[in-house]
Amino acid sequence: MYHIAIVEDEKDFSAQLVEYLEQYKKEHGVELQVSVFSDGESILKDYEPVYDAVFLDIQLPGINGMQTAEAIRGMDEEVVLMFITNMAQYAISGYAVEALDFVMKPVDYYVFAMKVGRVLKRVQKKERQQHTIVLNLSDGLKKLDARQIYFIEIQNRMLHYHTDEGEYIVKGTMQSVEQELAACSFTKCNHWYLVNLMHVKEVKKNLAVVGDYELEISRRNKNGFLKALTEYLGGGS
Repeated sequence: MYHIAIVEDEKDFSAQLVEYLEQYKKEHGVELQVSVFSDGESILKDYEPVYDAVFLDIQLPGINGMQTAEAIRGMDEEVVLMFITNMAQYAISGYAVEALDFVMKPVDYYVFAMKVGRVLKRVQKKERQQHTIVLNLSDGLKKLDARQIYFIEIQNRMLHYHTDEGEYIVKGTMQSVEQELAACSFTKCNHWYLVNLMHVKEVKKNLAVVGDYELEISRRNKNGFLKALTEYLGGGS
């Protein structure tokens, strides 16, 4: 069951999106729960991170869609955001809140269905990231959520886990950690680094920007790394 919120002040358009989602449910056999809000204040009031995705009109009365998205992102890092707009230039600023994409008005059903499919694929990938590993450190055990890991580095048969809490070092092999994280979105950018694709901010020439780090992409791994990243971002099949 996926829970989708629609934040749209135009009642007719909001009703159309609900109708499109009902059609999508029947065609694709997925369970969708839909909540509808007429403005930003409504969804932000007593907000709880219960939604898998939020479709937001940018031009809302009162708090606009971008301000609403910023507030949501401050309370919910996981929800997938999709903007609705009739002016494409407004949607570009959606990258600041890590919006997945935008829907242009008026909305054609088949275009909308493609966007919904992309949203659900992103939700599924986020779900795959929810994997817990336990590190056997010299002074005890450390439990980590895979989403906390930026990348894993191998040096002299020691694995360096670079995370949002700092660096942890354990004895091990890259092969073993690749197997352990096989169900998550981790890919090698070179022989020494196994990268969490959810933390890749940018690729420039032969460097991957991962969090605050710049990691070299080897010639051998470049095609595979870029393909994996494209598929993770929703550009693959």
